[in-house]
Amino acid sequence: MSWKLSSDQLPDLARGAALLGTGGGGDPFIGRLLVERAMAETGPVTVLDPEEVDDDALVIPTAQMGAPTVVVEKIPRGTEPVAALRALERHLGRRAQATMPIECGGINSMIPLLVAARTGLPVVDADGMGRAFPELQMETFSVYGVAGSPLAIAGENDETAIIDTGADNRRMESFARALTIRLGGVGHIAEYAMSGADVKRTAVPRTISLALSLGTAIREARAAHHDAVEALRTALRPTLYSHLRVLFRGKVVDVERRTVEGFARGRVRFAASGGDSSMDVEFQNENLVATVDGDVRCLVPDLIVVLEADTAEPITTEGLRYGQRVTVVGISTPDLMRTPEALATFGPAAFGIRHRFAPVEATPEDAVPAAPRG
Repeated sequence: MSWKLSSDQLPDLARGAALLGTGGGGDPFIGRLLVERAMAETGPVTVLDPEEVDDDALVIPTAQMGAPTVVVEKIPRGTEPVAALRALERHLGRRAQATMPIECGGINSMIPLLVAARTGLPVVDADGMGRAFPELQMETFSVYGVAGSPLAIAGENDETAIIDTGADNRRMESFARALTIRLGGVGHIAEYAMSGADVKRTAVPRTISLALSLGTAIREARAAHHDAVEALRTALRPTLYSHLRVLFRGKVVDVERRTVEGFARGRVRFAASGGDSSMDVEFQNENLVATVDGDVRCLVPDLIVVLEADTAEPITTEGLRYGQRVTVVGISTPDLMRTPEALATFGPAAFGIRHRFAPVEATPEDAVPAAPRG
């Protein structure tokens, strides 16, 4: 059933969204501040369970597009996502009955809340990635037959544009990426306009609720001096993300990061304290593949999440720094993200990774090199 999201819940939601963002999706702190400011003026936001959305309702997801590294220095004005929504509504000749995240990670868990606070629209408790991915065609919406076009994009100086590539969502991504680069590396978009029936058929359900529950679990475990990773494991067990594996414990010893063609690409290396083992994680905005001493431990679309060792606070790819002590965990994705069609769209091969996908729950936890705490 529907529920009200208040501003005092935003820190927990942002924390959980950063976790589900697998290192990417943009800075949730910046997004949280934008939503807090809007809610201070308008009050709580209504969150709709996907089963409550009318089949013929028009739902227009809203999001930020661009390299997360850019957003750290180029903070959004805050008007852009509503401008994109209104531009798409004008193009379609129809008003939206709800908005929704395209991904449940990072700042893009917050952008639809900002739109909702500014417009009065409800937000559907679902999304099209079940995590964060770097490209717009990498959506369960796309996998299961929803066209991303027409797409509206807006910039900080009130620019708007419409991109329509028909059913070719990959080409839509390339055009929108080019415009985003011209906008300074960050744009705000409205895309994948769909019916309520298509939401129920193609979206990953209840991921806003999930992010909130995971952020709350971390906070409460810390307050009670309990193991936050175990609290996360317990919180995830009854959900669609039912398996958590500890992949590595150690510290950051090297980070390679560059912004290329609108993406933050790079690699981070972790070294185990008191041992010779190392882990490498490659990323394109989000963490994609984790290897320990050359052996694959977790692969996209499963989640590779870097947590601060003492607090379990998620660390984004742009937040990685030499010397950080971390726990790296892998989390299983829902079944609709592991079908052959889904893996063809956002599995390892879609990123040029030569390894075949294997579920993270197949990784034996007792094989993980564990560094002593303290």
